[in-house]
Amino acid sequence: MQRLPLRFSGKDPDGDLSNIVLVKVEVTSSSTVELPESKKYLPVDMIIMVCSLFVVFIFVILAIFGFVIYRYHSWSSRRILVEGFCKDTAPISFSFAQIEKMTEGFKEEIGKGSSGTVYKGTMTNCQKLVAVKKLKKAFAEEEREFLTEIKVIGRTHHRNLVRLLGYSCDGPKKVLVYEYMSNGTLADLLFNLEKQPNWVERMGMAHDIARDILYLHNECETQIIHCDIKPQNILMDENMRAKIADFGLAKLMKPEQTKTYTAIRGTRGYVALEWHRNIPVTVKADVYSFGVVLLQLICRRRCMDQNLPKDQVILEDWAYKCFEAGELSQLIGDENVDLKQLEWIIKIALWCIIDEPSLCPSMQKVLLMLEGAVDIPLPPNPISCLSTI
Repeated sequence: MQRLPLRFSGKDPDGDLSNIVLVKVEVTSSSTVELPESKKYLPVDMIIMVCSLFVVFIFVILAIFGFVIYRYHSWSSRRILVEGFCKDTAPISFSFAQIEKMTEGFKEEIGKGSSGTVYKGTMTNCQKLVAVKKLKKAFAEEEREFLTEIKVIGRTHHRNLVRLLGYSCDGPKKVLVYEYMSNGTLADLLFNLEKQPNWVERMGMAHDIARDILYLHNECETQIIHCDIKPQNILMDENMRAKIADFGLAKLMKPEQTKTYTAIRGTRGYVALEWHRNIPVTVKADVYSFGVVLLQLICRRRCMDQNLPKDQVILEDWAYKCFEAGELSQLIGDENVDLKQLEWIIKIALWCIIDEPSLCPSMQKVLLMLEGAVDIPLPPNPISCLSTI
């Protein structure tokens, strides 16, 4: 047994041999020689577990993806509903329960008319104030006709028309939802001495109302006779612009129609004489009502007032008497108004309220008269039968 360093080793003197030495050592029992590893295979149960986890992972991903899509569509639907209510879209159909929540159980009454009671409400999703009109049973028409009128009236888009935002048609409970007008009605202004607008403002309102009615008669897809034009149905927005509201009594005309037979609609004092004669009603019925409203804008009083002297009770009759006698200043009291302009406006109003529909001007011509674009002949004596109704 040689020990290192090897004593008998050495270099080849010729330098031909390399310095490689072969050393033989003893292999003991503690030494092991590793053999190349053979191929190893995973157990079957581990393969099943891995596959199961992969399937579960895919399922979870699909479930999350589906939930996200559902939530997106749900959010989109709510957004469309809110935007439909707050913007210019077709009227929204509400359940009666939603209407009750909107008005807090019809808590705050803000008006009452011949066709129903109006309540103040709030659309919670967009915090938009609305006016909710609960129709009386007498005006809750057959459901199909009611829905047809809602769709047609809901398509009217004019800056001086109060927008119909929604409705509820729950059996006999029928409700209309309108945009809220912050300054109340024209009646609130005209018949309140502290709020009465001046002459220029009142004439501006007359122009607004005339344009509204002209839109209903000539420019809508379906011609509409409002049937109930009066100060209580003319609302004032935040800019004191007059807007026509309350289409609860409106009569829709088919495209080929110019006349229609229907029961009397409207409010006493504003109803055209043709309603009482069993003849077909035309858009001239609204022109008559506008003439009465125009006289009210001039005189700042109600169309019938039993507290006044007998010859002044009916506004139309008194206005014509003052016009015929040349005493127009009596109509405006102490207000400073140009008498020539006053005479011009009075003539327009008297032409609107004549008893013969064929002679009554169209709303288009009335607007031209208001704008001074056409001459106005002397009006005939309007024959009023209101005192005998």
